[in-house]
Formats: sequence, C-alpha cells, structure tokens
Amino acid sequence: MAAFEYVALNERGREEKGVLEADGMRQVRQLLRDRGLAPLSVSTAVEAKESTTNLRSWFRPSLGVKDRALITRQMATLIAAALPVEEALLAVSQQTEKRALQSMLLAIRSKVMEGFSLTDSLADYPRAFPNLYRATIAAGEATGHLDLILNRLADFTESQHLARQKIQQAMVYPIILFVLTIVILAGLLGYVVPDIVKVFRDSEQELPRLTSGLIAVSDFLQDNGLVIFILVVVTVVAIRQLLTIESIRRSYDRRLLHVPLVAKMSRGFNTAQFASTLSILNSSGVPLVDAMRISGQVLSNSWLREKVTEATVKVSEGTSLKVALEQSGYFPPMMLHMIASGEASGELDDMLTRTADHMQQDVEALTGILLSLFGPMMLLIMGGAVFIIVMAILLPIMNLNQLVM
Repeated sequence: MAAFEYVALNERGREEKGVLEADGMRQVRQLLRDRGLAPLSVSTAVEAKESTTNLRSWFRPSLGVKDRALITRQMATLIAAALPVEEALLAVSQQTEKRALQSMLLAIRSKVMEGFSLTDSLADYPRAFPNLYRATIAAGEATGHLDLILNRLADFTESQHLARQKIQQAMVYPIILFVLTIVILAGLLGYVVPDIVKVFRDSEQELPRLTSGLIAVSDFLQDNGLVIFILVVVTVVAIRQLLTIESIRRSYDRRLLHVPLVAKMSRGFNTAQFASTLSILNSSGVPLVDAMRISGQVLSNSWLREKVTEATVKVSEGTSLKVALEQSGYFPPMMLHMIASGEASGELDDMLTRTADHMQQDVEALTGILLSLFGPMMLLIMGGAVFIIVMAILLPIMNLNQLVM
C-alpha cells in the first residue's frame, strides 16, 4: 500500500486535505466517496515531496528537533514492544496532527513495505533526517538492535533539543544587542555623521585622524553598502556549496579541529557520539571491528571519520582500541585512559558509556560559559563603537572652540 495526499469537497462545499493509504488512486477516490467527500485531486505522497531540480530540493520538508525527538521516542517504544517497523510508522503517523509530517511518515512506511530498509526510506528526506541520524539508524538495523539504538538516539535527540532551547533562550539578549548595535551604527554613519561633516568641512579646519577615518568609513558605506550586502550573501552561498565537495569538506573539518574553543566543542561532541554508539553496538554482541566501522559513520566531522576508519584497520590487524585511537592524535586523553582501563578490566562498554556522558557534559558546560560571555562582549562592542563615533565628532568641535577662544 502507498500513501496518497488528497483534496476533496465535503457536504458543505468546503475543501478538506489529508492523507490516505490505499493500493491505488482509484481506491482512494472510492474511499473518499464512501466518506461523503467529492475528490478533487489525488497524488502520491512521495511524488508530492520529491523534486527534480536542485532549486526545489531546498523546499523539501524539514523536521524540527522537537518533532524528531518525539517521533524517535515513539518509534523506540513501539519497536521495543515487538511491533514491526511499518506498523510503528503507521501508529506514529496517526499520533501527529501535522498533515505534512503525517504524509512524510506514511511515504516512508510505503517504501519500507516495498522492501527498502528504514535507513534508505529516511534518505528521501535528508532535511528532516540528517546524515548523523540515518547513520545511527543504519547501525541499529545492521545489528538487529534497532530498539536499543532508537532509545539512545531518542535520548541524544532530546538532549539536543534541550541544549538548543537553552542556547536560543540565552541568545535572545545578545541578538537584541547585536541588532541594536547594527541599527545605531548604521544610523550614526549614514545620517548623523554626514550632516556634522558638512559643518567641519565649512570651517576648513584640519580634522583629527579619528574623525577623518570615520568620515571615510561613512562615505564608503554610503557608496557601497548594497554591494557589500550582495557580496556577503553570495560569499555565504558559495562557501556552503564548496563545503559539499568531499575534499574541501575534509580539509575544512581538519582545520576546525585546531581552532581554539571550536576544536574542543567539535571533538567533545563527536567523541561522545562515537563512544555512545560503540558502547551500544559492542554490548549488543557486535564484534569490535564491525562496531567501530559502523560507529565511525555516526561522526559528523569527516576528518575524524577518516581517522576512525584508519583506527579500525589497525584494530583488525591486532592493535588495541586505545593505541589505535591514540595514534590518530585527535581523541581526548581522558577518553583514551578510560578505554585502556575498560580493555584491561573487561568493562569496555561501561567505560565507553561513562566517556560519552563525560564528554557531553563538558560540551554543555563549555557552551554555557561561552553564551554567558557573549552578552557582556556584545555590550562592550556596542559601547566601544558608539564611544569611538562620539569621540570622532567631539574632537573637532573641541578644536574649533579652542580656535574661537
């Protein structure tokens, strides 16, 4: 059975939209007539969401972190209760009141019923289910422990949602300050400074360097403001497109691991996800080499992913996990020591779980510190910029007063 989207008229002549499962469009129309509806249009959910051009692919349905966390938790609960994947998808789709989300879930269910894996079915919606999410699902399907993986993934997605909420709440004040700073600077440089400059120029006095520099900046922004804005937009789009090229992305991810603060956050996030997935797979009876190969696909940093692949080869040749990861040079010492302790005591799974929790806590703590510093930093920037502009205006006025005296 496939999922179909329909538009029909009810007895009052009003349009109704929804999603139905049926063997074909004819059956959908018959089901609508049985309900007393007059079908206007019927289309498959997959066709409605797929696109044939790169431009339209930007408009494919996306999924918020909150909805993704809820769906994952519901799927984990239902599959743990021994429901088949397709039945779990149907049940979850019936729980949501969002038509677009229901259509997406039913389209995924249709592909699963056609024989595709859940991972391949989710790949039709990359904006809703990112690579990291699909790689984790693939790990669960490969090992036969999809319920355990989904539960851990639900925990991770929910913690991600909570972290994003905290960040959004903490960013409200700095963003307001940033916007105010831009508006004030634009107003001063675009309207206030040019009017005052006329007075200074009429006096034919030599202007201080600070004032001359401010006038030059004001003239430059007035003449080239639109061009600068267009260049910024084009640059951002070009960088995003370049990062889709594998070699450039790998080089970018490698440099990212050497940037202060950013490197610690990136390493912490990736190692936590890697250790967590490896712990689940290894405790589920998956051989360590296979568990490393699957867990490596979960990493969002492509350079770290390559290093894990190299470490997997070394482990398959007889090297210990601790030594193989240590030779890469990118995994935290604390993680390596805990892995060594786990290998020596036979409690590697427990040590990996502790490592993942510790790394996640470190990342959250660092994020909280950075956000707490961001507000005062924006105040300093705004205050400093306004102070420079005010001083650039006052200096020639003070010099003019001295000449008059």
